[in-house]
Amino acid sequence: MALSWVSLVYLLAVAASLVPFAKLADRLGRKRIYAWSWVVVVVGCALAVFAPSAWVLYVARAVQGVGAGMSAATSPAILTAAFPPEERGKALGINIGATYAGLTVGPVLGGVMTGSLGWHSIFVFTGLISAATLVYVILELRGLEWSEPAQGAFDFLGTVLYIVGLCSLLLGLSLLPEGIGVGLVAGGALGLLAFGWWETKSPDPVFAIHLFMRNRVFAFSNVAALINYSATFAVTFLLSLYLQYIQALSPAYAGIVLIAGPAVQAGFSPFAGRLSDRVEARLVATAGMGLCVVGLVMLVVVGAGTPVWYVAAVQCVLGLGFAFFASPNTSTIMGSVERRFLGAAAAAVAVMRSIGMSVSMGITALVFALIIGRREILPADYPAFLLSMRISLVVCAVLCVVGIGASLARGRA
Repeated sequence: MALSWVSLVYLLAVAASLVPFAKLADRLGRKRIYAWSWVVVVVGCALAVFAPSAWVLYVARAVQGVGAGMSAATSPAILTAAFPPEERGKALGINIGATYAGLTVGPVLGGVMTGSLGWHSIFVFTGLISAATLVYVILELRGLEWSEPAQGAFDFLGTVLYIVGLCSLLLGLSLLPEGIGVGLVAGGALGLLAFGWWETKSPDPVFAIHLFMRNRVFAFSNVAALINYSATFAVTFLLSLYLQYIQALSPAYAGIVLIAGPAVQAGFSPFAGRLSDRVEARLVATAGMGLCVVGLVMLVVVGAGTPVWYVAAVQCVLGLGFAFFASPNTSTIMGSVERRFLGAAAAAVAVMRSIGMSVSMGITALVFALIIGRREILPADYPAFLLSMRISLVVCAVLCVVGIGASLARGRA
């Protein structure tokens, strides 16, 4: 439970900070907030290194999450403002590729460092990298800034409604199918509805909610992103359990198998981004979603006798699919709004990612709880585990098919 809260606190802090800091970045300067995001991460890492208790570690992870949210809310907006439209896909593709390169190397490097130097070394290393990034931003972006004129007082009520509603929803999804989880999901949904209503009344809303109502390309592109994350995020979790329980692989070996997907995604995201600058991004993104469907269907047939190379190969298909979806889709979202709404667009992309990831894990947790129950998986449960995994993957594949429809329905950017 303690380890799960270390991750959950971080994810909640990321989600909570996205929209408020995107708005603050529009007012105070996107580079300024982006630079401060690295300061916040360094502080969080320092707290974690010297944390005397689990509670202090939770606080440290929350601080790191706020810093990560500040970065996620500003970096796509900065890239979109800094590059001409004909190079936007390339820039965002490189950004996404770098992100997944980190996801590829991070777990392996983290495992090695934890085994040889202890878990504190992870936060020392992250803090040093973040400090170096801060210095680079200060030196290389000297004299540059991107901001928009404020139109009224900061929307504090909208900010509170957003944070309470979204965090309740995400926390509830992590606790499904328990009664408290259902209650939090319902309360979070109501809170987000109240947030949406208030944003239509606020003179200077913290989030431009009208973009979802009046901008077809923006709305359907975000829906497609939400569906894609909902359908694909839990796959790595499912395959990790499958490789360790059914294939009897060690955690280290299972991790090596699972980096195939992120590695392919990191390698092809820049290419997909460049392609979307030349070919209609909607078609490239839809093709990527179609590859995700193919990969999910291929996994449905996985069983006890499936060779490990097959699992790695399917991971590559999924990685290729997400590469061809994520870069063009993000480019479409960022290019569908006026310059003054770039912060809102960047925040929307990240919020869809946060909700989609939680929905994906919530679906998986619900299926497993209904078939196996909320308990440790034993060898006698392996047939039920495979059934649960297949049902989850079928649901994910169906979601991806719906996502293809949303991707096509957005129309031309």
